[in-house]
Amino acid sequence: MLIIDCHAHVTSPDEKRYPPKDGPLRVPRGTGSIEELRETARANGVAAVRAVHTVSFYGYDNRYLCDVAKAHPDWVAGVCTLEPDDPHSPLLMDQFVREYGVKTLRSTPGNNRTTFDHEGVRKLWKVCADRGASVDIFLMRPEWVDGAEKLLREFPDITVGFDHCMDLKPGPLYKRVLAEVLRLAKYKNLYPKVDFISTGSEHGYPGGDLHDAALQIIRAYGPERCVWGSNFPNSLWTPKFTYAEHLRIFTEVLPLDSRARAQVLGETARRLWFPNLGSI
Repeated sequence: MLIIDCHAHVTSPDEKRYPPKDGPLRVPRGTGSIEELRETARANGVAAVRAVHTVSFYGYDNRYLCDVAKAHPDWVAGVCTLEPDDPHSPLLMDQFVREYGVKTLRSTPGNNRTTFDHEGVRKLWKVCADRGASVDIFLMRPEWVDGAEKLLREFPDITVGFDHCMDLKPGPLYKRVLAEVLRLAKYKNLYPKVDFISTGSEHGYPGGDLHDAALQIIRAYGPERCVWGSNFPNSLWTPKFTYAEHLRIFTEVLPLDSRARAQVLGETARRLWFPNLGSI
């Protein structure tokens, strides 16, 4: 069965060539490098990855992500992150797609991360539309939904990955957030990453407190619109789950039929980002 990791952050151990920002969030075990990711992915039967720029380590300096995307086009689809309040960002997005083969913009809210209803965000989405790139929307708060919906309506032909399903987790906002995620299924260009079990569960493996939410989302959107992501490096982003454990939830634990399992684990991502990739 084809498995594609749709959300893995990468950082380089070479801090002279790729200097981190002040006070970076470091990986506690390992490096988070593309080499470590490749080794981990191969050990778990993962054929390809979407490598995501790490703002918490580099700020908005995407040099490592761009170099990784250019060096490994056969199994990596690069996801850059640019500051929508910076007027230079649209030109950089265009350059990243043309020169480095970056496939996706990870879109954050503008006006100091307060709203997606923002001219800088629109300009970045417009570059993606013109260049055939996709968007991953960092829609993590209920108060950002209204602005996000405006962009989804304005750009109905852009493929939009839905990061972490609005940071879904047990707690006081659980029902509200889940209801919003399910309601947003009406936007047919929105593709949820059902990777929040490892980031949101209050328990370790198998994260049963979020299984029902994952199954509801897969039913609402259809498995042909859902994708899996590891949240690598897991020692930093999912300390209660290893890479293998989070993958096992989707390969074995969740009660999905064979077709749905295949779609979520790899076929949806192949169709959207890796059309030339063979199965393993």
